[in-house]
Amino acid sequence: MREILDRVGDKWSLYIITTLKDGPVRFNDLRRRIGGISQRMLTLTLRGLERDGLVTRTLFPTIPPRVDYELTELGRTLLAPVMGLVMWASANQDVVQAARVRYDEADAPVSSFAKT
Repeated sequence: MREILDRVGDKWSLYIITTLKDGPVRFNDLRRRIGGISQRMLTLTLRGLERDGLVTRTLFPTIPPRVDYELTELGRTLLAPVMGLVMWASANQDVVQAARVRYDEADAPVSSFAKT
């Protein structure tokens, strides 16, 4: 179970799943829509999602070759919980940011390992 949670809970998998929610997307379009992901990380994450049965890869024999990625039926079952998490993050981003500011402005907690 941990391996599955690690897969669907990692940063890039969540972005990919939400980006594929409306249907098939080409590799380069995915990369453009998901800012900050390297080509290598996108490839590795897509392979993992494909291996887990969450994404399908379709190769079209054109010149240049075209590759589309799409959520499988199993992958689509993840949309409700993932979108719930996205909606929670969106609704609470200001509260979380304010908590971070308060924490950072407070005296830094003293570590039990700090030398006195």
